[in-house]
Amino acid sequence: MPTIMPDQLEEIASQLLQGAGASADEASTVARLSIGANLAGHDSHGIIQIPTYIDRVDRGHIVPGAEFELLKDTPTTTVIDGHWGFGYVVAERAMKMTIEKARTQNVAATTVHRQSHIGRLASYPLMGAEADMIAMITADSGRSAKGVVPFGGREKRLGTNPIAIAMPSNLDGPFFIDMATSAVAGGKVNLAKARGQDIPEGWILDKNGDPSTNPNDLGEGGAILPLGGDQGHKGYGLSSMVEIFSGILTGLGFGHDPSGRHNDGCFIAVFNLAAFRDVDDFKEEVAEFAQYLKNSETAAGFDEIYYPGELEYLSEQKKKADGIFVEDSTWSELSALAEKYGVSSQLGF
Repeated sequence: MPTIMPDQLEEIASQLLQGAGASADEASTVARLSIGANLAGHDSHGIIQIPTYIDRVDRGHIVPGAEFELLKDTPTTTVIDGHWGFGYVVAERAMKMTIEKARTQNVAATTVHRQSHIGRLASYPLMGAEADMIAMITADSGRSAKGVVPFGGREKRLGTNPIAIAMPSNLDGPFFIDMATSAVAGGKVNLAKARGQDIPEGWILDKNGDPSTNPNDLGEGGAILPLGGDQGHKGYGLSSMVEIFSGILTGLGFGHDPSGRHNDGCFIAVFNLAAFRDVDDFKEEVAEFAQYLKNSETAAGFDEIYYPGELEYLSEQKKKADGIFVEDSTWSELSALAEKYGVSSQLGF
C-alpha cells in the first residue's frame, strides 16, 4: 500500500492517459485535477478513477481531442456541446469562459452536455473564487445508469447529482461547499470496496431494499439513498432540482438509456462580486464569519469546528508534505496499465 508524492502520482496519471490516446494537454489537465481530489481528501475522485477513464477511452465513451462546440453564445450565456471529450478539460474551459463573461457583464451562466466525468466538483467554482467571483456548478449523469432512489422508493431514478459553491474570502483556505445530494457519492462506496472496508448504515440499500453496510451490495442490484436519512425528502428535492438544471436544461434529458454512456451535464453560474459589494470588505467579512462559526462552543465528541472547505485545505497541506496513500488494488491496476503502455520503469513501478 504505497504512499506517493503528489507530483509523482500526477505524472503517473498523465503518462497513462497519454498512453490511452489523450494529448499531453488533456492528460495534464485530467491528472492535475484528479490528484487535486486526492490532496483534498476525496480519494474517491482521485487516482482511483484513472483506470476507469482509460477503459472509457478504449470503449469509445471518452473521445480524446473532441470538439468543443458553442451551440449558443451571448454576452451572458453559453451552451456547450463537449462531444464526449474529457469532462475535466471541457468543464475547466467552460468555467474560464463563464468567469470572463461575468467580469464584463457581472452575471453569467453556462450549460454543458456530452462530456465525460468531471471529477471533484469544487475544482471549478474555486476558479471563480480565486478570481473574486461567487461561483457555483451542478452536475448530473444524464441518461447513463442511475444509482439513487427517490425518497420512499426502491428503484433507482436519480444520479448522485452534486452541487458546489465557492465564496471569495481572506481565509488561508477557500470557503466552499461540495456535496452530493445523495447520502454518499458513488465513488466513496467504490473506494470502500477497493479497500475492503464496510460503509456506514444509511448510505445504501441492498437488492432487496434493506439497509446494508457492505459496499459490494451496491454493484449487485443495490441503490444509494438520498441525503437526509429519515428527512431524505430534502435531499431528494434538492437532487431533483439539480437534475433539472444539469439534465433537462442542458438538453440531456432524464431517465436511463441502457445503451447510453456516462455523461456529466453541468450548469454553471458566476457572479461578479464587485457588482454587489466592495470586494475587500466582503472577503474580510466572510473570513470573520468563518471565525464566528469556529468560535462556537463544541458539542460532545467534537474537538474543533471547521468552516466549510477547511478540512479539505488542511488535508491538502498535509498530503503535499507527506504524500498520498494508494490502495493495493488501484496500484496494481496502474502498474498493469504502465506495463501495457511500456512506461513501467519510467514511472517507477
